[in-house]
Amino acid sequence: MSEQTKGIVAMVTACVIWGFAALYYKLIAHVPPLEVLSHRTVWSLVFLFGLLAYSKRLGEVGVLLRNKRAVLIVAFAALMVSMNWFVYILSIQIERLVESSLGYYIFPLVAVLFGYLFLGERLMRLQWLAVGLAAFAVCLLTAGLGAAPWISLFLATTLGLYGVCKKFLTIGPVVSVMGEVIILTPLALIWLWGVHFDDWTGLVGRTGGYFGQGWDAGLLMLAGPMTAGPLVLMSYAMKRLTLASVGLVQYLNPTIQFGISTLIFMEPFTRWHFIAFGLIWIALALYSYEALRRERS
Repeated sequence: MSEQTKGIVAMVTACVIWGFAALYYKLIAHVPPLEVLSHRTVWSLVFLFGLLAYSKRLGEVGVLLRNKRAVLIVAFAALMVSMNWFVYILSIQIERLVESSLGYYIFPLVAVLFGYLFLGERLMRLQWLAVGLAAFAVCLLTAGLGAAPWISLFLATTLGLYGVCKKFLTIGPVVSVMGEVIILTPLALIWLWGVHFDDWTGLVGRTGGYFGQGWDAGLLMLAGPMTAGPLVLMSYAMKRLTLASVGLVQYLNPTIQFGISTLIFMEPFTRWHFIAFGLIWIALALYSYEALRRERS
């Protein structure tokens, strides 16, 4: 295979894993989301440590942690991504995956808007039109359902702010994510200690946690490679593909989520959802066309 083909295969694989991860999190929907999030953090650290040790890149993590400015940026990124993970896991447990998929569809347009607001990036007319269509779709959905799609907006916003943070880092994505989970792991371990030994959290409803309960232990450990593995694949793909190509393939993730939510989980999909999703898809088509046109020029 050519390098470009390898990049496409890696990116598609990453998006397929992320998309079908909804089925995995449905299997452990009985585990409280904060407990799932804590295991996801701890086992991601184990997975990434092994990967970076194998590739002899642990020294890069040390360089990152000695840079105070970079640590502050990574800490804020860790806060954004942990909140994003939590709400995504929660959306599956409360049967709102449709809203989750909408959030990941909106994310590229939010990222463009944040680039304009925080980074001084210039927007073309089609990009403004795409952002305007997305905003109109959200307003229409809010009016139709009588409530704003808060899960969608929260996921898109936190992921957009996470992307802004990444713009200020010169290190690679795998090393920066390792820094994020290093910062989050002490909090995760404290929470798991409370769940398993003291139940001081008061939010668990049972003492002992779910780790070690039959299949739950193996499933919770799997959260690490399922989180970090696709990220490694995306990093591999981004070295071989244009950013526009990566952006287009990324739509595969929310598309799979959307299919699972409506065809497998049988979540309600009203006419207001249909109209809003249609407008978002038109907005993404305009955004993608503009990105490809600018890349060619």
